[in-house]
Amino acid sequence: MPTYIVLTKWTDQGAKNAKDAVQRMHQFRSDLERRGCKLRSCHWTQGQYDSITIVETPDEQTGMAALLALGSLGNVHTETLRAYNETEMEAIFQKM
Repeated sequence: MPTYIVLTKWTDQGAKNAKDAVQRMHQFRSDLERRGCKLRSCHWTQGQYDSITIVETPDEQTGMAALLALGSLGNVHTETLRAYNETEMEAIFQKM
């Protein structure tokens, strides 16, 4: 399953409703699970980003659909990074 690190920044709407952030994360987890994805972890952070989430998806299209759905709610802007585990990196290095 592809793994993604999702960096989020709250929009004005998301910041205004900051107290709902944990509930929104639970809703995001439910939406991911409905799509066959897994939310591995979510951490709220100080600094440039408001949270960092690690997500596994069955394929890239499903991951994109889930993140577009999240963004359409208007609470966060996302920056998504594809992450590779050790086994995936070894396979990539074999192709060099």
